[in-house]
Amino acid sequence: MAKIKPRVKVPKKAAAGDIVEIKALISHPMHTGRAKNKKTGKKIPRKIINKFTASFNGQEVFVANFEPAVSANPYIAFPFKASESGNFTFTWVEDGGAEFKASKKMSVS
Repeated sequence: MAKIKPRVKVPKKAAAGDIVEIKALISHPMHTGRAKNKKTGKKIPRKIINKFTASFNGQEVFVANFEPAVSANPYIAFPFKASESGNFTFTWVEDGGAEFKASKKMSVS
């Protein structure tokens, strides 16, 4: 199985009041439970990212729930109004409860 790797892009600096774009992607195969292993013919068990959360300074600012129809390596982009400096925390939750996290700081002047 490929290594699951979260990646995020947050501007390092922004002016107060600016609307910035936050981008997040996770390298994940998003197995739906319907595909079969070509060598063994057995079904590959379902294992998808089912929730994504972005928080800024501990407050949730964006949440997405995924279903099996979402493609591999889900990519998310959302706007954020910069009002203060702080830290973003991004969390992806997989079936079974495994969590993958990333964080980035943004300075606002």
